[in-house]
Amino acid sequence: MATTHLLYLHGFRSSPQSAKAQVMARYVARQHPAVRWWAPQLPPSPREAMETVRAGIEDWPHANMAVVGSSLGGFYATHVAAATGCRAVLLNPAVHPERDLARYIGDQTLWHSPQDHFYFRSEYIDELRVLQAGPLQHPERCMAIIAKGDEVLDWREMTARYPGSPVCLLDGGDHALSDFETAHLATVVGFLQLG
Repeated sequence: MATTHLLYLHGFRSSPQSAKAQVMARYVARQHPAVRWWAPQLPPSPREAMETVRAGIEDWPHANMAVVGSSLGGFYATHVAAATGCRAVLLNPAVHPERDLARYIGDQTLWHSPQDHFYFRSEYIDELRVLQAGPLQHPERCMAIIAKGDEVLDWREMTARYPGSPVCLLDGGDHALSDFETAHLATVVGFLQLG
């Protein structure tokens, strides 16, 4: 079934201005202008982030929607896919953000606008635990692109998190998937079945 609604979820300290989000936005606008595209700026609170997403996709048809998520956004996208049964593409997805982000409690800046600050609170760690999706009902509807060269997350943990899902395991690469547009965009849009 063709995807008519596409959600993009950015990672920690990132934004809809990230390179991958911008590549996806341009591609959808140019090649699939009828597809409804949404890449929200997510609040630092995981609970509020998911409330924002849930409210935004409330009237979306689950059978015709898909989600792409990068890093922490991949963790969130896994939660969305588990809740809706929709297709998902996970780009170097965070697997244990409740563990990995504990060292970032305190004042943080955004990558794409370092003048913008936010405070990552200790209670956000518990909010992340609540969002942990568990085993997926439909692993075949989630594809992960995972770089062994990821300097932030462990590719072994990422790969082990998605048994039964198609995984594109890259020998090199980096956390940002810097070659996303040239090397991975076609794979992503092919899996998403954009209408």
